[in-house]
Amino acid sequence: MSKNRLRMTEEELAAHHAKMGSRAPARIPVPAKQTLAQVHQAKGRLKDDEMTKLERRYAAYLDQQKLAGAIKWWAFELVKLKIAKHTHITIDFFVMTDLDELQARDTKAHREAVTDDALAKTKVAAELCPWRFFFVYPRDDGGFDMEQVGR
Repeated sequence: MSKNRLRMTEEELAAHHAKMGSRAPARIPVPAKQTLAQVHQAKGRLKDDEMTKLERRYAAYLDQQKLAGAIKWWAFELVKLKIAKHTHITIDFFVMTDLDELQARDTKAHREAVTDDALAKTKVAAELCPWRFFFVYPRDDGGFDMEQVGR
């Protein structure tokens, strides 16, 4: 084996293990390449009322907006909507704007993180409910962009 190489072939590794008197370790499966959306999806469920880093960041942003007078009120995971039999959606944030408009805002790491399921459920909820629904995406400058869903 060349001293400048950083990797061994399967045969070189087997020969090395035979020379050293050790058994080859079990093969560790290499995970399939993930899409950008899969990389940014939550790694399991959090407890009720527990926020992700992005949700905590957005909550702090909403607190600033409240102090500035841009919004009057906000709540985290206040409502779980039943949009069909055995189909529910829990909106991350309900926000009352300074114009007394109630808005449902769901945080996403980026646009590619919006799954087809989440988009479909949010569109159905937007048709059933009298308030507006938004996906909220973080910006590099610390702010957030909002994109209306449905209607």
